[in-house]
Amino acid sequence: MTVPIPADGPGEVLVAVRGGSESYAAWSAVAIGKDVRVLVVDSLSARSVLVEALPP
Repeated sequence: MTVPIPADGPGEVLVAVRGGSESYAAWSAVAIGKDVRVLVVDSLSARSVLVEALPP
C-alpha cells in the first residue's frame, strides 16, 4: 500500500499486473495503515478496488 486508507475515504495500493505494478484507488471497511499488505476482494471500477488487510 502506498497511501493509507482512512475509514471514510480512499487510499492507494499497488497491484501486481502483467509483470509490473499499477496503482489503484483502494477502499476498505476499516482504516488500514501505510505499508500493510492487503488482499483485493472486489473491483469497484476500472481503477478502484475494495481491500482487506492480510493478517500479520
